[in-house]
Amino acid sequence: METISPHAARRLALFNAGLLLPMWTRLAPRAAAHALIRRFGYLQLDTVSVAGARSHSIVLMSRLPHCDAALGETLLAPGAPLFEYWGHEASWMPLELYPAFGWRRRLYAGSPWWGEVIAAHRDLARDLLRRIRTDGPLRALDLEGERDGDGWWDHKPAKQVALALWRSGELAIRERRAFQRIFDLPERVIPAAVRAAPEPTTVAALKLLLLQALAGHGWASAATLTQTFRLRGVKEELRRAFAELAAAGTITPCALAAPERGGRPAPGWILPAARDLADRLLRLRPSPEKPVLLSPFDPVLWDRKRVAQLFGFALTVEIFKPIGQRTYGYFCLPVLAGERLIARVDLKADRAAGRLRVVSLHPEAPAATGMTRAATRDLAARAVARFAGQAGLAVT
Repeated sequence: METISPHAARRLALFNAGLLLPMWTRLAPRAAAHALIRRFGYLQLDTVSVAGARSHSIVLMSRLPHCDAALGETLLAPGAPLFEYWGHEASWMPLELYPAFGWRRRLYAGSPWWGEVIAAHRDLARDLLRRIRTDGPLRALDLEGERDGDGWWDHKPAKQVALALWRSGELAIRERRAFQRIFDLPERVIPAAVRAAPEPTTVAALKLLLLQALAGHGWASAATLTQTFRLRGVKEELRRAFAELAAAGTITPCALAAPERGGRPAPGWILPAARDLADRLLRLRPSPEKPVLLSPFDPVLWDRKRVAQLFGFALTVEIFKPIGQRTYGYFCLPVLAGERLIARVDLKADRAAGRLRVVSLHPEAPAATGMTRAATRDLAARAVARFAGQAGLAVT
């Protein structure tokens, strides 16, 4: 089996992610955002906006200096080459991937949970579909029982039914306003040519999604690849997909060398062309002089085991911990300088006042960063200043 060093795998991951060298900066902001999403195959959505921008906006801002926080909130709109569906989590994905999730829509239709939601509320599901067909798109907020005044939506399960219909493909998300989903019929959201495209077999769809994931990651373990699009409930088909890709030479087994002597290599996969690219990237001298903040849910960071392997960085997400049990803060953003994660900052935005407060800053140890704590703090401050400018806030 071939091997790759953590250094080379890290360079490859950052290059593919548009974080090692500038990418997409010559495109208009919206086109650049679409190109970035096509690279990964998804942009994970998240509700937390305490830092002044939600995760999906932070992912764009970290790579696109000309992108502001507002763009990430408006990407899904009628005519955009995106659709919203359950990918890694709830995500915006390129329209060309819509047919590849047919197997998931079928699974949800017959699942023990989502299928039973519809089965238990068939009249409500029929009424919901009829109302949207007749009256037009419906906001998620309108399903919470306090709209219209006639009590028609005074059904606690209404929102769950809408989500079940979305997961099974009977509804689609037309757009989001103030991060609220707006439900509509698929024929009014997904272009006819996309809906008419032949739906691949489950194995063929899984192969496509595995290749999409590997193109984003560079090198990855089988677990990382399957978790990228949450490929669950299709164990036998997934085994066949890996086997067929390997037999065709489309993907190559490649182990990540252990960072310490005597450690065990971690098995994984790589695209054949990416192996040579990784070697060429080792010749670069990445400068730390343009540091950026990353979302903890960035495509490069959500797999915490992989982050430890490639960066030697212990990523933690402490949103659900009580204040007294947090080590770093509520929603800490790692600071990337060059190819190193050098610190993490916890930010709190006051939109009404136009201010961004640094709640805490935690530099990594000098032995890990190769720089003094003072230099690390300076770079972290630059990253915060850049982020604040894109978010339209002043640092306090």
